[in-house]
Amino acid sequence: MNLARAIHFDESDTRVFHSPARTGEWCISGGFEFSNWSQGDLVGKARQAFTNGWMGVETFGRTSFVAVTPITPKELEALADALAAHFVAIYGAPDVATARPTALEELHQMADLCAEHDTNTLLTVTRELSETGVREGFRAIPPQDAGLEQFAIHVTDDEPHDHHHGHDHNH
Repeated sequence: MNLARAIHFDESDTRVFHSPARTGEWCISGGFEFSNWSQGDLVGKARQAFTNGWMGVETFGRTSFVAVTPITPKELEALADALAAHFVAIYGAPDVATARPTALEELHQMADLCAEHDTNTLLTVTRELSETGVREGFRAIPPQDAGLEQFAIHVTDDEPHDHHHGHDHNH
């Protein structure tokens, strides 16, 4: 069974999210956090979390990229406990036992999403507010393409930009 872990290529998440996830922590979509949001809530760093953030299940911070990673049933159970406790603490669920099925459902939705992809596939999420509520879309970046190259901007100053390479057309 697969789930996904937070992955960072640079420091940008620490700047764009009010509360960034820890590298390597297990993540879910966490779209439920935005279920009652309206356009007025989508400002500043909150907007970034809404638009592109996965939710870490340890810190409950956000991350832009997650990597598909195998997870054991035992680990998943521990995550369900943590998430259920979060629902009690933050969302007013009556107790962990009541919240646990919802927590498991969130984790299984994420596992289903990850099941379609190879290990180390990167996933990104995009959300928008529509008439019917929050709409989520997902994008996968295959492992062989997911090198740091595409996240780094290469600037080389050692070559002239006109690329004539000595072809002199005046003769």
